[in-house]
Amino acid sequence: MLNFVNLTVFLHLMKIPKFNDLIIYEDDNVFVVNKPPFISSLDERGDGSSEISMLRLAKNYWDDAQICHRLDKETSGALIFAKNPEAYRTVSMQFERRQVKKVYHAVIEGTHVFEELFVDLPILNTGKGSVSISRQDGKRAETWFQSLKYFKHYTLVECKPVTGRMHQIRIHLATQRASIAGDEMYKGKPVFLSQLKRKYHLGKDQEELPIMKRFALHAYEVTFKPDGVQDVNIHAPYPKDFETLLKLLDKFDS
Repeated sequence: MLNFVNLTVFLHLMKIPKFNDLIIYEDDNVFVVNKPPFISSLDERGDGSSEISMLRLAKNYWDDAQICHRLDKETSGALIFAKNPEAYRTVSMQFERRQVKKVYHAVIEGTHVFEELFVDLPILNTGKGSVSISRQDGKRAETWFQSLKYFKHYTLVECKPVTGRMHQIRIHLATQRASIAGDEMYKGKPVFLSQLKRKYHLGKDQEELPIMKRFALHAYEVTFKPDGVQDVNIHAPYPKDFETLLKLLDKFDS
């Protein structure tokens, strides 16, 4: 269990709100948080106990908390935790039966008109955090894509994964030559203000940093039955970096 003082210092250094402030839904069975980027869902293998994960933070809030699914470390957005074993079984079964509706938003490179585009390409987990498309050995993977907003050089896209494979949205977009901005693993390039804004000048000896220091993917919405009966729909607002990118694209790339 984390020491409360150490936890408070960590959250402050990472510029993360108190854990309670991350909660966007709670009832007797579950709570859902708006996960900040750069924190792993679970403890990363092989790094001992130094890494603070969302699960560890959650257990400091609720002793019996169990994580019901995962988001990539850089991905922000809605993350579900169960408060007790029965709730964990209930929600996990919904994920297994593909009854949980997940909606992600991504900023992708290029202008792409996706009108209910269905991508059905099997994904093979090749180990060490990487995947590839393999029709022969991969597992079934299905995603729906819908363009939401167009810019000159980018598109805001809604992504609805049916299955839940590792890096599914990221690699499926890459197969459409529509890599997520900043997703260098799948050939996406970071977005710099100098690319968007005319007459942009850096100060002497200054190095320009990308607008987002991660790939632009956010788990925007999730719909499931916490009690196994009644649907709840939870919306996770954009974090500051994602919101800033969209504002700058709106201003300088529309």
